[in-house]
Amino acid sequence: MVQTACVLGVLLALGTAPQGDATPLRRAHAHNDYRHDPPLLKALGQGFPSVEADIFLVGDKLCVAHGSKEIVRDKTLQSLYLQPLSERVRRNGGRVYRDGPRFTLLIDIKTPAGPTYQRLHEVLEEYRDMLTTFGPDGRRDGAVLVIVSGNRPLEQMQAQEVRYAACDGRLTDLDSEFSADVIPMVSDHWGRNFTWRGEGPMPPEERKKLDEIVLKSHAKGRLVRFWATPDVRSAARETVWRELLAAGVDLINTDDLEGLRRFLLEHGQ
Repeated sequence: MVQTACVLGVLLALGTAPQGDATPLRRAHAHNDYRHDPPLLKALGQGFPSVEADIFLVGDKLCVAHGSKEIVRDKTLQSLYLQPLSERVRRNGGRVYRDGPRFTLLIDIKTPAGPTYQRLHEVLEEYRDMLTTFGPDGRRDGAVLVIVSGNRPLEQMQAQEVRYAACDGRLTDLDSEFSADVIPMVSDHWGRNFTWRGEGPMPPEERKKLDEIVLKSHAKGRLVRFWATPDVRSAARETVWRELLAAGVDLINTDDLEGLRRFLLEHGQ
């Protein structure tokens, strides 16, 4: 019975079994997704529309790993993410989730920005039919939006006539003049910007700051995400998540896929 359930979960994620068991969770982001077993597929089985993969340029390979000591050469961006997504999009009529939200693939560059992004661009070009593309005629929305984080080659990306990815912003980019086609999301470290960790009520000045960040980002068409929020199962974590929902933060960051899924469903998200 357990084996059958596991197989069904993988089939649902790949799109080879009927959809509907995993309701897409529009505000869920799988942090360090590649650490789940299996990568991508577990997040898809939980209904996550946004996942994160760290990449290292090794020769001409884009290897997915958390640190250089964990690199396995056959665990590449293509094999773990791009190819499974491509197959699922084909099976689901052009969407990752049939009739669901656009899917976001956040790619965190860990090796030097220039050469790593150049190789990433070449790899993404092979999957351009499913990707949101930015070119001379503007933005063409696809099933998957790729956003580059970590070592972000912003100037290099701006100079491209055609690109298959956008750039992850930081709070320092809130007042920048970059369009949402260049920086469609602003992400930052929770603890470097807020002292509150969910114990007791959120200080009014910090709630005001959070509200202003969201309002300013949304006014420019950008999503908002914070990483390093409390993520150990606790009342404090759920209190922080409730404040993020109330403020309109677009993506809640977690390593606990089941925990966030349960929370969002309980709160009607």
